[in-house]
Amino acid sequence: MPSPPADTAAQPGRPAPRRRPCGIPVQALLGGAAGVALTAVFLTVLWWPRSDVVHRSSAPSSVTYADGSSHHLGLVHEHTLSGRHSYSLVIGRDPGLSYGHPVGVDTDLGADGIESTTWTSAGVRVRFPTGHEVFVPARFFLYGR
Repeated sequence: MPSPPADTAAQPGRPAPRRRPCGIPVQALLGGAAGVALTAVFLTVLWWPRSDVVHRSSAPSSVTYADGSSHHLGLVHEHTLSGRHSYSLVIGRDPGLSYGHPVGVDTDLGADGIESTTWTSAGVRVRFPTGHEVFVPARFFLYGR
Protein backbone atom coordinates (compact mmCIF):
# COMPACT_ATOMS: atom_id res chain seq x y z
CA MET A 1 0.00 0.00 0.00
CA PRO A 2 1.38 3.39 -0.90
CA SER A 3 2.20 5.79 1.89
CA PRO A 4 0.37 9.10 2.15
CA PRO A 5 2.05 12.01 0.33
CA ALA A 6 4.50 13.96 2.41
CA ASP A 7 4.02 17.63 3.25
CA THR A 8 4.58 19.80 0.17
CA ALA A 9 7.28 21.72 2.02
CA ALA A 10 9.24 18.55 2.43
CA GLN A 11 9.04 17.52 -1.23
CA PRO A 12 12.30 18.01 -3.05
CA GLY A 13 12.33 20.62 -5.84
CA ARG A 14 9.33 22.56 -4.56
CA PRO A 15 9.69 25.83 -2.68
CA ALA A 16 8.10 26.09 0.70
CA PRO A 17 4.73 27.88 0.65
CA ARG A 18 4.88 31.52 1.64
CA ARG A 19 3.15 32.44 4.78
CA ARG A 20 1.11 35.59 4.72
CA PRO A 21 2.39 38.05 7.35
CA CYS A 22 0.05 39.00 10.11
CA GLY A 23 -1.11 42.60 10.40
CA ILE A 24 -2.07 45.36 7.99
CA PRO A 25 -0.95 45.07 4.36
CA VAL A 26 1.63 47.61 3.20
CA GLN A 27 -0.76 49.01 0.57
CA ALA A 28 -3.30 49.89 3.25
CA LEU A 29 -0.64 51.68 5.30
CA LEU A 30 0.54 53.67 2.26
CA GLY A 31 -3.06 54.54 1.34
CA GLY A 32 -3.77 55.71 4.87
CA ALA A 33 -0.62 57.85 4.95
CA ALA A 34 -1.49 59.40 1.56
CA GLY A 35 -5.02 60.15 2.80
CA VAL A 36 -3.71 61.88 5.91
CA ALA A 37 -1.23 63.93 3.84
CA LEU A 38 -3.89 65.00 1.32
CA THR A 39 -6.27 65.98 4.12
CA ALA A 40 -3.55 68.09 5.77
CA VAL A 41 -2.79 69.88 2.49
CA PHE A 42 -6.49 70.49 1.82
CA LEU A 43 -7.11 71.94 5.30
CA THR A 44 -4.00 74.11 5.07
CA VAL A 45 -5.19 75.62 1.78
CA LEU A 46 -8.68 76.13 3.21
CA TRP A 47 -7.55 77.85 6.42
CA TRP A 48 -4.45 79.72 5.17
CA PRO A 49 -5.12 83.45 5.72
CA ARG A 50 -4.95 85.96 2.92
CA SER A 51 -4.52 89.62 3.80
CA ASP A 52 -5.83 92.73 2.10
CA VAL A 53 -5.25 96.29 3.27
CA VAL A 54 -8.69 97.88 2.89
CA HIS A 55 -7.78 101.33 4.27
CA ARG A 56 -4.51 103.26 4.54
CA SER A 57 -3.58 106.45 6.33
CA SER A 58 -0.25 108.14 6.99
CA ALA A 59 0.58 110.70 9.62
CA PRO A 60 0.82 114.16 8.06
CA SER A 61 4.25 115.81 8.01
CA SER A 62 2.97 118.39 10.49
CA VAL A 63 2.72 115.65 13.16
CA THR A 64 6.12 114.54 14.42
CA TYR A 65 6.97 111.80 16.86
CA ALA A 66 9.91 111.29 19.22
CA ASP A 67 11.41 108.50 17.07
CA GLY A 68 11.64 110.85 14.05
CA SER A 69 9.93 108.37 11.70
CA SER A 70 6.84 108.71 9.58
CA HIS A 71 4.03 106.41 10.67
CA HIS A 72 1.30 104.56 8.83
CA LEU A 73 -2.01 102.95 9.69
CA GLY A 74 -3.90 100.29 7.82
CA LEU A 75 -7.08 98.33 8.28
CA VAL A 76 -6.07 94.79 7.38
CA HIS A 77 -8.71 92.25 6.38
CA GLU A 78 -7.63 88.62 6.80
CA HIS A 79 -9.80 85.96 5.22
CA THR A 80 -9.61 82.30 4.32
CA LEU A 81 -11.19 80.15 1.62
CA SER A 82 -13.25 78.52 4.37
CA GLY A 83 -15.02 81.84 5.05
CA ARG A 84 -13.33 83.06 8.24
CA HIS A 85 -12.86 86.85 8.39
CA SER A 86 -10.99 89.11 10.80
CA TYR A 87 -9.91 92.73 10.85
CA SER A 88 -7.11 94.55 12.62
CA LEU A 89 -5.56 97.97 12.65
CA VAL A 90 -1.81 97.89 12.08
CA ILE A 91 0.08 101.04 13.07
CA GLY A 92 3.82 101.50 12.64
CA ARG A 93 6.76 102.76 10.61
CA ASP A 94 6.47 100.19 7.80
CA PRO A 95 4.50 101.65 4.87
CA GLY A 96 3.79 98.08 3.71
CA LEU A 97 2.13 97.36 7.07
CA SER A 98 3.84 93.99 7.38
CA TYR A 99 4.98 94.96 10.87
CA GLY A 100 3.54 97.29 13.47
CA HIS A 101 1.31 97.53 16.51
CA PRO A 102 -1.83 95.43 15.89
CA VAL A 103 -5.23 96.32 17.34
CA GLY A 104 -8.04 93.80 16.84
CA VAL A 105 -11.26 95.16 15.34
CA ASP A 106 -14.68 93.51 15.52
CA THR A 107 -15.61 91.91 12.20
CA ASP A 108 -18.85 93.91 11.84
CA LEU A 109 -17.00 97.14 12.54
CA GLY A 110 -14.15 96.37 10.13
CA ALA A 111 -16.48 95.35 7.31
CA ASP A 112 -17.89 98.90 7.22
CA GLY A 113 -14.42 100.40 6.79
CA ILE A 114 -12.98 103.54 8.35
CA GLU A 115 -14.63 106.94 8.19
CA SER A 116 -11.62 109.02 9.29
CA THR A 117 -8.25 109.01 11.03
CA THR A 118 -6.88 111.87 13.08
CA TRP A 119 -3.16 111.93 13.82
CA THR A 120 -1.87 113.95 16.78
CA SER A 121 1.41 113.92 18.68
CA ALA A 122 -0.42 111.96 21.40
CA GLY A 123 -1.49 109.16 19.02
CA VAL A 124 -4.02 108.33 16.32
CA ARG A 125 -7.81 108.31 16.56
CA VAL A 126 -9.79 106.10 14.16
CA ARG A 127 -13.49 106.75 13.60
CA PHE A 128 -15.77 104.14 12.05
CA PRO A 129 -19.02 104.88 10.15
CA THR A 130 -21.00 103.43 13.07
CA GLY A 131 -19.72 106.19 15.36
CA HIS A 132 -17.28 103.94 17.24
CA GLU A 133 -13.83 105.38 17.85
CA VAL A 134 -10.51 103.80 18.74
CA PHE A 135 -7.61 105.84 20.09
CA VAL A 136 -4.12 104.32 20.02
CA PRO A 137 -1.54 106.22 22.09
CA ALA A 138 1.70 106.95 20.26
CA ARG A 139 3.80 105.07 22.84
CA PHE A 140 2.38 101.81 21.46
CA PHE A 141 3.61 102.33 17.89
CA LEU A 142 6.80 104.39 18.34
CA TYR A 143 10.32 103.00 17.90
CA GLY A 144 9.26 100.09 15.71
CA ARG A 145 6.94 98.38 18.15
